[in-house]
Amino acid sequence: MLGLLAGLDDASEGEIYLDGQPLHSMNEEQRAQLRGGRVGFIFQTFMLVQSLTALENIMLPAQLTGLPNAAEQAKSLLKKVGLDQRANHYPNQLSGGEQQRVAIARAFICKPKILFADEPTGNLDAKNSINIESLLFELNKNFGATLLLVTHDNELAEKCDRQLHIHAGSFIDNINHVEEVIHDV
Repeated sequence: MLGLLAGLDDASEGEIYLDGQPLHSMNEEQRAQLRGGRVGFIFQTFMLVQSLTALENIMLPAQLTGLPNAAEQAKSLLKKVGLDQRANHYPNQLSGGEQQRVAIARAFICKPKILFADEPTGNLDAKNSINIESLLFELNKNFGATLLLVTHDNELAEKCDRQLHIHAGSFIDNINHVEEVIHDV
């Protein structure tokens, strides 16, 4: 779902608009250009470039979109996520929690209007999950982005302003309705 909404994947049918722009009628280059200035993405598996340091991974989207002062912005974000001392470490030298913090900093560097997060705590232990949740909501508040988060973690979902549930391929806006649907099946 997040891949479709962010324009990373093509829909087989229907229309998808991102910030008022018709993703369904754009080619990959046009979608990438649209995402560059408006979208941040936090992948469940971090998706860090293994040959780049933590600092370089964070800088990458800013450099690709031509934002000035990418290095300074990336250093500032590294400090906000508590990894300024790990700037020159490669992903394989970082713990899972550290890699996820790099991924979060990377997602925020272009100051996206919308931030997609796919199971942002799914690969982390309980302590790191709590830290990542706090960091994600804090940075989201500070940057003023819309956060669209997909999770199986009910406690994390309850921290969000609104919850939608998917059952049998359909969105359900009310968890009580989900229970009614399940009982009706």
